[in-house]
Amino acid sequence: MKIIVFGATGGVGQSVVKQAVENGFEVTAFVRTPTKLEVTHDNLKIIKGDAFNQAEVVAAIVGHDAVVSCLGSNQGMKKSTDLQEMTKNIVAGMQEHDVKRIVYTASAGIHNELPGISGKLIMRMLKNTLVDHRAATDDIVAHGLNYTIVRPLGLTNRPLSGKYRESTTSVPKNARSIPRADVAHFILKALNNAEYENTSIGIST
Repeated sequence: MKIIVFGATGGVGQSVVKQAVENGFEVTAFVRTPTKLEVTHDNLKIIKGDAFNQAEVVAAIVGHDAVVSCLGSNQGMKKSTDLQEMTKNIVAGMQEHDVKRIVYTASAGIHNELPGISGKLIMRMLKNTLVDHRAATDDIVAHGLNYTIVRPLGLTNRPLSGKYRESTTSVPKNARSIPRADVAHFILKALNNAEYENTSIGIST
């Protein structure tokens, strides 16, 4: 499978690229700053570009079987439309080149699904980021793409375990955190497994 990864220099994105090339995927990393990408491999192609530039995004998507988005915003807790703007460019490229499959890395809380008082506090704290992610995922769904929305909770830098729990409706019970490497592991699993098509999955260890 030939995939293009947006947000490939972030923590999850780096793990996706590394695990993907090691598992036989042909990978294109779309990055603003190529020197930040720590992975080198014969199966890896790097395209320097800006995800806010629709022409660059559209041109990069041609010839791929699937898209992986690990994009984040650099706006912190402030109101922002960065994620939805970049995602609109990705959707435009997928439509132009008839690429149907996308795995989008969002965050737990985009469906207002975190339980309890602590869940409500987290969602309030992350409100602006969650609103941006939700708008981006709504755009993906509205355009009829074959999507998987990934909703990790509490990203850490612990090593890959390959052991995590999943929920289609909320987050796994007593969820606390998940290594970025395990999020990447799930993303690649979802690409290869039809049961994750057109689903939104909460994941945690």
